[in-house]
Amino acid sequence: MAKLYFYYASMNAGKSTTLLQADFNYRERGLHTMLFTAAIDDRMGQRRIGSRIGLEAAALPFEPGTDLFACVAGEHARSPVGCVLVDEAQFLTAAQVAALARVADEANVPVLAYGLRTDFQGELFEGSARLLAIADSLVELKSICQCGRKATMNLRIDANGDPVRSGAQTEIGGNDRYVAMCRRHFVAAMGT
Repeated sequence: MAKLYFYYASMNAGKSTTLLQADFNYRERGLHTMLFTAAIDDRMGQRRIGSRIGLEAAALPFEPGTDLFACVAGEHARSPVGCVLVDEAQFLTAAQVAALARVADEANVPVLAYGLRTDFQGELFEGSARLLAIADSLVELKSICQCGRKATMNLRIDANGDPVRSGAQTEIGGNDRYVAMCRRHFVAAMGT
C-alpha cells in the first residue's frame, strides 16, 4: 500500500537535494516519476527543482487551484507512475494535500512531499499543517544553527542581515533572505 510522506525541515537542510536523490533512485529502477514544485517559487524557473549543491530536474508547477489528483491520475492512465515528488510542499493548500493522500490511497502511488514546517514567525504553513496532520510518515531533515544545535526555525533577514519581524508569510528567497536557527537563537533574534 502506498503512503503519503512528509519530509520537513528548516531552510538549508537539503530538502530539494533529498527529493532529487529519491527521484534518481526511482528512475534508476526504471520507474516513472512526477515532480511538482510551487509556481510561486520562481528562483529556478517555474519548471525546475534545484538544490544548492547544483542538482536540478524538470518539474510541473502547481498553483493553489491545481488539481494534483487529476494531474497524477491522467499521467498514471498514460504511463504508470512509480512515485510523485513535491518540492516546496508548504505552499500546498489543504485541499491539495487531501488530493495527494488520494493519490496514495486510491491510485496506490507513493507521494513524497518536501517542505518547510514553519514560516519566519514560527507559524505553520497551510500545506505543512495539513501534511503534519494526515501524512502516513513524518521525517524531519536536519539543519544546523550557527551554534551547532539543530536548526528548527527560519529567521527572515533584510538586506543588512537584520531580523525581519513582520510582513507577508511568503517571501521567496534563499540564503540572502533566510537563516536557519535553533529556537533559542531565533527567539533572541526576534526579541520575543
